[in-house]
Amino acid sequence: MGQRAQAAGGCLTAVLGAGVGLAVWSYDVRARFQRFEASPDWSVLYAELPLAVLGGVLVSLGIWALVQRAG
Repeated sequence: MGQRAQAAGGCLTAVLGAGVGLAVWSYDVRARFQRFEASPDWSVLYAELPLAVLGGVLVSLGIWALVQRAG
């Protein structure tokens, strides 16, 4: 596999991981957003969302790196 194909595969893997992280975060987000009766919990947006997306990217790139080493 050429260098360009490996680079494209890594980029596509990162985008796919971000999408998976976003999908995992968005599951039942309304219930997590309305944790308290009086006011919404904004940490769902500024803490959980970026962590879920970055976690998805890191996990997918880690798996991609393992596959590249094995192959």
